Amino acid sequence: MDLETVRTFVAVADAGQFQEAAAELGITQQAVSKRVAALERTLGVRLFTRTPRGSGLSIDGQAFLPHARELLRVAERAATSVRAGRRPLRVDVIASRGAATGLMRAFHRAHPAIDLDVVMLLDIETAVAAVRSGTIDASFRAVAAPGRPLPEDVAAVRVLDEPLQLLTGPGHALASARSVTMDGLAGHRIWMPGIVPGSEWGAYYDDLVAAFGLTIEATGPNFGSDALLDTIADTPALATFMGGRTRLVWPAGHGLRLIPVTDPTPVYPHALLWHRDNPHPALATLRAHLTAATAGQDTAGTWTPDWVIPR
Repeated sequence: MDLETVRTFVAVADAGQFQEAAAELGITQQAVSKRVAALERTLGVRLFTRTPRGSGLSIDGQAFLPHARELLRVAERAATSVRAGRRPLRVDVIASRGAATGLMRAFHRAHPAIDLDVVMLLDIETAVAAVRSGTIDASFRAVAAPGRPLPEDVAAVRVLDEPLQLLTGPGHALASARSVTMDGLAGHRIWMPGIVPGSEWGAYYDDLVAAFGLTIEATGPNFGSDALLDTIADTPALATFMGGRTRLVWPAGHGLRLIPVTDPTPVYPHALLWHRDNPHPALATLRAHLTAATAGQDTAGTWTPDWVIPR
């Protein structure tokens, strides 16, 4: 059923005359007549009867009018639900405990009136496709991984360099160190079962290993952060890298140590991706917030792969 014919029917019913309805709708009286006739053909009934004062609703027209009004209300609600600025801003943060989630929590505190939908997509191909299709408005990623340039219609800006720290249990050889250099990590086993082959963070750690001769093991099933912390606490031979903004809570009895890494400090480069034609007004607010919140980051003495986008 054509909603314009329904809207025209309601206008004539309210005005009582085709001419007044035409003036209200900004079309000709002939166009009004054609739309009403088309709707009558669709329904198979007469909706109006001629009266000395204009047009009155037939019995069928009276029966149809409340449903016609509801059709128009439903159509307006449907349009409003996806209209830019009326629906929540949808942002992919990859994981619930990572730095991107912390950035979005800070954004929500600064702009509580903006509705948010937070989603978690694992791989960058899925995230980019969702950005391009409009399924999400933005995604936090480390771009661009080697050999995978972003499509021209997707924009990106580097918003946060997150320093990596070494996490050890109390029995590890480096547990009492106040800091450790990258050269000082040579020969130590670093266990990171969450590295997914082909992922952007997989590419990052591949380059870290190649640049500094580290030993990073991604063996064994990934049972999540709680199991990782248990193993690191109980195994003196293993350590792991932990982002400085990763939010984890572990039992005091674990005796875990977070040790700064220096000379240089490896940083994980978080970037925000969005579609260049995305009209959602809250997206511009998010970008401005991130620019202000992460301004003045000192990149001296840090390391990133040469494929990440510049600041």
